[in-house]
Amino acid sequence: MNPHDFTWIFALGIVGSISDAFGIGANDVANSFASSVSSGSLTLAQACIIAIFTEFLGAFLLGSNTSETIKGGILSVELFAPQPEILMLGMLCALVGSAVWVIYASKKGIPVSTTHSIVGAIMGVGIAAFGGGAIQWGYSGVAKIITSWFVSPVAAGIVTSIIYLPTRYLILENPNSLERGIKAIPIYFFFTSLIGAFYIIYKGAPGTDASSMSVGVIIGISVGVAVAVTAFSWVFFVKWLRRRVIGKENIRWYHLPVVHFVKYRPMPEPVVEQSTEVSSELEGGGEIDGKMHAGAKDFSDEADCEADADAQANEVEGSSKYSPAAIVKRLKYYALRGIKKDVRNLGNKKLADVHAAARKFDDDTEYLFSFLQVITACLASFSHGSNDVANAAGPIASIYDIWKTAKVDISGKAPVPLWILAMAGVSIDIGLITFGYHVMRRLGNGVTYLSPSRGFSAELGTSLTVLTASKIGLPVSTTHCITGAITAIGLCNGNFRALNWKMLMWCFLSWVITLPIAGLVGGLLFAFGSNAPNKLF
Repeated sequence: MNPHDFTWIFALGIVGSISDAFGIGANDVANSFASSVSSGSLTLAQACIIAIFTEFLGAFLLGSNTSETIKGGILSVELFAPQPEILMLGMLCALVGSAVWVIYASKKGIPVSTTHSIVGAIMGVGIAAFGGGAIQWGYSGVAKIITSWFVSPVAAGIVTSIIYLPTRYLILENPNSLERGIKAIPIYFFFTSLIGAFYIIYKGAPGTDASSMSVGVIIGISVGVAVAVTAFSWVFFVKWLRRRVIGKENIRWYHLPVVHFVKYRPMPEPVVEQSTEVSSELEGGGEIDGKMHAGAKDFSDEADCEADADAQANEVEGSSKYSPAAIVKRLKYYALRGIKKDVRNLGNKKLADVHAAARKFDDDTEYLFSFLQVITACLASFSHGSNDVANAAGPIASIYDIWKTAKVDISGKAPVPLWILAMAGVSIDIGLITFGYHVMRRLGNGVTYLSPSRGFSAELGTSLTVLTASKIGLPVSTTHCITGAITAIGLCNGNFRALNWKMLMWCFLSWVITLPIAGLVGGLLFAFGSNAPNKLF
């Protein structure tokens, strides 16, 4: 092989990488924000806007400049050294195999591990190329992944329960829960910012010098950040909450830094007569104040979506279905319909019994935890972008490196150019915006009833679990952790009926079949491509 040979593999690899990153956004990122959106702390549109910045910046600024050629060390890269082009083909097939399964699972609303998906696809390629003996089946490979199916949800569930139960019994169930909650908010900010800062520096910044820092230095920096955040919350945020929640003043978020100097701002008088704008929004369907109203359109069937898109396109006066104005309107509809879905599932009759079995608490007290949950969601998303971008960027980086040099780097590492990180970051964002609502709808309130205090506990418990497990060498998956955390929240209600066990069974089944399905698709594609007849004339 010579440099720049097999350009078609490189070109198709870019398409495969974009597709895999799209699936990561639709599944992995979606399940990261599912609890925030389901609890009402963020609307779906707000979550997507936040993720656009946090995921992309995490991938582009903190994404590692090197990546494992063979994800997880499941297969020795030296096996491909005699024929580098075979590794190019293998990585292409692995990307396609992973993307096909992740996108399909996202369409069905099933949360899966994108890391396990790409590893399974590479396993399929390895078996097709060298047989089953080439795969690391022991604890350093496949057995470690299987262990994570059980360790991840159980560990995250335990940590989440430790966070949520004291909150419930000491604050939420207290007759004076609001006052207790306001006094405790700075303490929660301290631990949230401490864990968040440590999470980003220790695990979420592989492209910086943080990897060479000692744990003691990282802890010191994290404590400094936490103290500063706590001081700010004590001086400004507590005052803002007292005026906003207890005093019912019309205080906005931008008043926070100057809250001590803002004069009394009474809430505007409620408008008795409904405005034409609101009436039309209700008639046409929409979300007002974070709540889906009866007239809201939320199409789950693709035929209905197509019909509605055509109807909107035909509303352009004096234009045909295929006029430029109608086409632009149809494209705008398809581009934005993913952020206009009702993913909270509060009005789902099939989940009514599950939600009714959960204990409800004071709305104002729950509101206090919304701000904490937004912070944990942002931190988790930022760190996710820096880490899991390698699932889509790693294989295409390997293909690109071989295409340029015509040889395999037997060190097992491939350089990742910035344009690949940027491409993957944008694709992740597009996947969340257009397709992420499927997983959010199923994983959040589709498993159990979530409120801001519950969602905050689940997200913080997941982050803390991933941090601790990574340090002590336990195999964990973020997807499995958040699922286990939400399950623990449901169990903390003390009622088994507060959980959707059918959905949980589907989740566990999807974890089990991820490796074989992604491996089957990747392996069959590789077998077909590597054994195809070679044209000699």
